[in-house]
Amino acid sequence: MSQAALGKNASGAPPGAGKGLSAGTLGVWGSVVIGLASTAPVYSLAASLGFVVLAVGAQAPIAFILAFIPMLFIAFAYRELNREIPDCGTSFTWATKAFGPWVGWMAGWGVAVAGIIVLANLAQIAGIYLWLLIGDGSLAENSLVVTATGVFFIAAMTYISYRGVEIGAKLQNVLLGIQYLALGLFVVFALIGIADGSAENATSPSLDWFNPFAFESVAGFTEAVLLALFIYWGWDACLALNEETRDARRIPGLAALISTVLLLITYVGVTVAAMMYAGVGEEGVGLGNEGNAEDVFFALKDVVLGPAAWLLVVAVLVSAVSSTQTTILPTARGTLSMAVYRALPSRFSTVHPRFKTPSFSTLVMGVSGIGFYVVMTLVSENILADSILSLGLAIAFYYAITGYACVWYFRRELFTSGHNFVFRFLLPLLGALILSAAFIKSAIDMADVDYGYSVLLGVGGTFVVGIGSLALGLVLMLLWRTRSGSLPFFRGESLNAETAVLVPDSPDATDARPRSIDGGLT
Repeated sequence: MSQAALGKNASGAPPGAGKGLSAGTLGVWGSVVIGLASTAPVYSLAASLGFVVLAVGAQAPIAFILAFIPMLFIAFAYRELNREIPDCGTSFTWATKAFGPWVGWMAGWGVAVAGIIVLANLAQIAGIYLWLLIGDGSLAENSLVVTATGVFFIAAMTYISYRGVEIGAKLQNVLLGIQYLALGLFVVFALIGIADGSAENATSPSLDWFNPFAFESVAGFTEAVLLALFIYWGWDACLALNEETRDARRIPGLAALISTVLLLITYVGVTVAAMMYAGVGEEGVGLGNEGNAEDVFFALKDVVLGPAAWLLVVAVLVSAVSSTQTTILPTARGTLSMAVYRALPSRFSTVHPRFKTPSFSTLVMGVSGIGFYVVMTLVSENILADSILSLGLAIAFYYAITGYACVWYFRRELFTSGHNFVFRFLLPLLGALILSAAFIKSAIDMADVDYGYSVLLGVGGTFVVGIGSLALGLVLMLLWRTRSGSLPFFRGESLNAETAVLVPDSPDATDARPRSIDGGLT
């Protein structure tokens, strides 16, 4: 007899008992804030806009729009799966139910490794931008000082995440408000500069900026869209907090969709304003100037905001720090869920009795982020930079798996209604196929020795770090497979298409009965 038939899950607790997290803490707005903050909108734009313009010139706005499409499609897959299985393990849990333990474990690893890698990058950015604000800014070039500061920020955000999701949500409201205030002022002052003639490179907007057929080369188009994919990543953090949301089946999916749409409006709006003010020329403050590509806001802050230029530096700092905290949240909950279903050692399933947070998993994520950051900095800052460039592989990897999982899990009901056909089949499948293509194209490009900042084993360092980090997950999975504690998971006993998931009951929740392999109620 199945676990589901017995009314129990793998942990032996009633299906509505939950994992011990703080149920009912977040509402729609809190979830949206978490989703937006996780993407680090100010930093993402600062770091990506220049490179997108270098790749496609004036077609940057349409590049951001096209990159949004697969994100939206995958967001629908997340929404549909979350309605049926509101588990904080998200991609891990859904892929395991759809495809079995091996694919599910690797999906969970993809979430974790992406989080660890990006923590190192965010910490370095936070360290650099803090010291740009202090004194003459020279300490921002001191590697030891920047690294120590970055470690402090990871530790501080780990502590806040450890203390509870409500504290973190309140902090994120403030930090996100600062980011959008800075972006709003940037747009307003840019438009004022255009209107009063102080913008030397002022450029009139054109419909060609939004023409998907105006790209001059396929390579440039592909590069721009891949770059733009990165800046949307992170909205799924609100799904990982589903068990701490008031209506676990409805609000997280809604928040994910709202977050992605708000990001699209933000990125396209700021991009158009920047292009109107600075143009896409290769000299001066032009967005096509390679010297401005690494941080367009740093290049434009003085001419656009004048005495208030420091606000953009603060906004990038706040953006990095904010995303550091919201990156820890989903990765910790992912490993918590994996441990609950015996895919990781049981220690990872520890929940703090007072704070109701995944205490051990949170600490491990913080320590892992610090360790990766320090080691990469000591070995080579070029390899650290390549690790960030490789991040797109992990993102495309687990997002694509989630899209395929949606299609396969609901496979027997895909054509029973128009809703199921569109939102459980067509859009998730298209999103997964696009991201699969992006993964393959990125991997091929990254293998080139001229890609990125380092060469390892005779190929591009970005390829080695990106594929190597995913391969490391396979090794760790095989090692855990040898332990007796893993057998219930890898035998498909602790989590399969029929078992109930360990999620909290909610007064707003719909039918929480487990589903069978064909998606029907057991």
